Amino acid sequence: MRLPELLAPAGSFEAAKAALKAGADAIYVGGRMLNARMNAENLTDSQLSELVSLCHKRGVRVYVTLNTAVLDRELAEATAYTDFLYSIGVDALIVSDLGLVSLISERYPDMELHASTQASGHSVRCAEAFKRLGFSRMVCARELSEAEIRKLCMESPIEIEQFVHGAMCVSQSGQCLASHVMGGRSGNRGVCAQPCRMKYNGAYPISLKDMCLASHVTSLISSGVSSLKIEGRMKSPSYVYQVVSIYRRLLDEARNADKGEMQALSAVFSRGGFTDGYYVGSIDGNMNGVRSEEDIRASARVKTDFKDTARMLPKINVNERTPKGEIAYVKPSKKSSGGGKPILTARFYSPDQVCGQDTFSHIYLPLDKYERDVCDGVLFPPSVFPSEEKKFISDLERAVSLGATEALVCHIGQVQLALRYGLTPHGDYRLNVFNSSAARLYTSVGLRDVMLSPELTLPQIRDINAPKSVIAYGRLPVMLLTKPVSADKLVDKTGAVFPVIKENGRDILLNSVPIYMADKQRELDSYGVRGRHFIFTVESPAECKRVLSAYKNGEPTAKPIRRIMK
Repeated sequence: MRLPELLAPAGSFEAAKAALKAGADAIYVGGRMLNARMNAENLTDSQLSELVSLCHKRGVRVYVTLNTAVLDRELAEATAYTDFLYSIGVDALIVSDLGLVSLISERYPDMELHASTQASGHSVRCAEAFKRLGFSRMVCARELSEAEIRKLCMESPIEIEQFVHGAMCVSQSGQCLASHVMGGRSGNRGVCAQPCRMKYNGAYPISLKDMCLASHVTSLISSGVSSLKIEGRMKSPSYVYQVVSIYRRLLDEARNADKGEMQALSAVFSRGGFTDGYYVGSIDGNMNGVRSEEDIRASARVKTDFKDTARMLPKINVNERTPKGEIAYVKPSKKSSGGGKPILTARFYSPDQVCGQDTFSHIYLPLDKYERDVCDGVLFPPSVFPSEEKKFISDLERAVSLGATEALVCHIGQVQLALRYGLTPHGDYRLNVFNSSAARLYTSVGLRDVMLSPELTLPQIRDINAPKSVIAYGRLPVMLLTKPVSADKLVDKTGAVFPVIKENGRDILLNSVPIYMADKQRELDSYGVRGRHFIFTVESPAECKRVLSAYKNGEPTAKPIRRIMK
């Protein structure tokens, strides 16, 4: 049986050389822009060029991360940077922003593209959509179980890459707004402040131990996964060498780690030990952990001899590459793409909250809570793992039979399904639309309109020339959690309260204050915002009615709120 690729992280040139010596089959690195570890040392253009040449001589592939959201005004620079990466022979680009993907696939039709974990790939349906966009590989969600990964590998039309070691986000990747709303640093833009590592309720309920699947190597080999990925672009060369060396040995000997190897991995870096909870289906409090003083002392005792133990693989030759066409440039819109009377839509957590049937063009309920004559739309789940597919389809067919006509979709992999069931699909904010290219892509595949990322400012919203909407009211869901919180709220050190709700079987952490734009309607008009969406979650039915009345009257509020920034 063919061994999966061993893919090593490198946040610096020295870490990349350590990965080479340890026996990595491929190395992934970030450059000077658009990578999700902008606080790592990262590689300069000259270092990248040197690394590609060095790796190819040894038969090792180099992947470059372009896995953050891109603004309209950055697309030209991003394309020029991609020209450079293409010219030096980078083997693949790891991308999350589908607007950038559409430009890359048109300009470099022979460039290998991998869908970043930030693109929220969790099912065969996602993989099929990614294939249509030009991806040859999907980095799957860390939360999938062994059985789900096997099913995904068996049915996916593209390769599956799987994280096997390193730090884990508690929120599903690409579905976290916590750093943005709590600290003004966007994880989707590569500068996450890691609010999940902070104290809440006097403890650390959303800080996870690092993943370690070294004791499952034989099942990983047999699963059909194409690449085993180690997290760690913020880690030292010593960490990279030690971890890659052990996984190299385990793969070559086709065996699982023994007790000594597990202890060695833990000594290199751990947060109170490791977890394999998602992989084995034991999703509970044992997955939580923080880095203790003893963990730090153990790491300090590790001594690394960077001995070159890697075998020489066949040299990689890259043909001369020439980009197709001119550098793509999306000119920001200078005029409103709105016009006309605002279109109001809303989602409600519960049928009991629903109001404003004479005000909202469409009203949505979660798919599993749809009721006839209460609303006309359904909110698709943000993610549907392979084990959840049967229930998802059953809930969908039930809603359609009861008269649902509209759907808010949360992933490009859901668009064709909505159309197949006769629903008019609209794009939810979870699509992470940051630029006009992404908006055009989504409308080209069937979406009637798109809800823009709540991370955008009003000028950035104005730049996007497309049928668009924004969240005008509501507590933003800031984390999508597969591991339950086991609390109905989290309280941080400042006393801010973040409610927790359960939707489609998953805990969702809400922001401590709602977005509120009822008294800023003229500003929304001036920035071309025609579609305005309301999110009702923890509000009582009476509160829902008061919010709607305040919007109709343009009333300010004295309560703590969040604005769409100018």
